[in-house]
Amino acid sequence: MGLAALIADLAVTPAGRAGAVVLARLAVNISRTTVLRLLMSLPAPTGPVPAVLSVDDFALRRGNRYATLLIDAVTHRRIDVLPDRKASTLIAWLREHPGVQVVCRDGSAAYAEAIRQGAPDAVQVSDRWHLWHGLAAAVEKTVVAHSRCRHTAGPRRTGALAERTRRKHAQVHTLLDQGLGLGECARHLGWGFNTVKRYARAASADDLLRPPKYGATLVDPYRQHLRRRLAEEPGVPVTHLLAEIRERGYTGSANLLVRYLNQGRADPDRTPPSPRRLVSWLMSRPDDLPAHRRRHLQELIPACPHLTALASRVREFAAILTQRRGHDLDDWISTVRADDLPALHSFALGLEKDKQAVIAGLTLPYSNGPMEGTNTKVKLLKRQMYGRAGFALLRQRILLS
Repeated sequence: MGLAALIADLAVTPAGRAGAVVLARLAVNISRTTVLRLLMSLPAPTGPVPAVLSVDDFALRRGNRYATLLIDAVTHRRIDVLPDRKASTLIAWLREHPGVQVVCRDGSAAYAEAIRQGAPDAVQVSDRWHLWHGLAAAVEKTVVAHSRCRHTAGPRRTGALAERTRRKHAQVHTLLDQGLGLGECARHLGWGFNTVKRYARAASADDLLRPPKYGATLVDPYRQHLRRRLAEEPGVPVTHLLAEIRERGYTGSANLLVRYLNQGRADPDRTPPSPRRLVSWLMSRPDDLPAHRRRHLQELIPACPHLTALASRVREFAAILTQRRGHDLDDWISTVRADDLPALHSFALGLEKDKQAVIAGLTLPYSNGPMEGTNTKVKLLKRQMYGRAGFALLRQRILLS
């Protein structure tokens, strides 16, 4: 009995050839086919139909064949593995196993329809991770559509040169709006033709303003040290920084260091973030971002009204999701409709099509999180089998593991 139990355990985890190799090390000479035969003879675990069921698909052969995995969303117990992801297969299983009260799923329309037909009294719960992922996709489309804002955003330039540039830009575009040509503008203003053309081509005066060119200061040799210290300890007092760089040879004043820090010259170099990086900043908790990225984001958002509205909608949806305020979803959708954010409109339309499940997902404590962990373990089993074994063996290993 003990030997049979040992063989069964090795049959489930390492399976055929690997199980036979381990048994040979234990002086048990047995072939891999015998190990697999014993594995297939083991009875599949049985238990009551769970009140809260989690449903998801996984690839048998990516892009070609998929199967459906069912687990208990509360205890994480494997319930069954279906050979495909067709609605009819899931409908038949649900009808044969009555008693399911809640079903957690992703946004699959096929699964939604199968649950409506197979378990009409069950509450469908749309997974929160998939909702957040769908919002991230809409946010990325919006960021890409307004990519110009990433390159022009930043602190508004001040000073006599900046104000003179803005005044000249306004003069040129006022004349252009009146129907004058570039040559007529040049004669009217008394400027060179190329100067007028340069102002006319710029969509805004800020496009003509170059970043300030700071002169060399006594703080420059210690810039890397200041950047490293500010990254390690964002709230470090200036007096501590002053003492540290003075130990390294700094001879300037405290006021010079304060002005240097206030100008942002010790911040990391600010290149325009890629769309995905900006999306990650928008989708992150502000407190989880480093101080320099948080400041950079605070400069980017006000530069574009669309990004300002987008950031507000993301924060509002995050509050609804984390605080389980599904009853506020209608108000959020109404607010989104009033914004000029087409990608977010499409996301909101998708929420409305699956509204009851979305509200349940934003209200109830259940999610597809346990299913994602189980899918990770299934991938390990698949890799051990190298795609050569059949569905029956994979199903047996999933249910017994």
